[in-house]
Amino acid sequence: NKATQEYMKAMDAMHKPMMEGIMDSDPDVAFARGMLWHHKGAVDMANIQLKYGKDPQMRKLAEDILKAQEPEIRLMQEWLNKKGARQ
Repeated sequence: NKATQEYMKAMDAMHKPMMEGIMDSDPDVAFARGMLWHHKGAVDMANIQLKYGKDPQMRKLAEDILKAQEPEIRLMQEWLNKKGARQ
């Protein structure tokens, strides 16, 4: 189904850069890079939930994920930029 296809696409997009990120020799950079892509995957999944999901509790959780993780994504992107690190 369409939702499953979109979830798989989101996971594929997240997995490689997340795994590359955690390999950074600087543990702080590794954390930020890995979590950045982890959060991006969560945001993608939340948007898919809002597109296809019907359950009010899961839709609310998806909305909460977007509210919490989008600002955290910006924070990590800004921090990595200041460090001159790859994202």
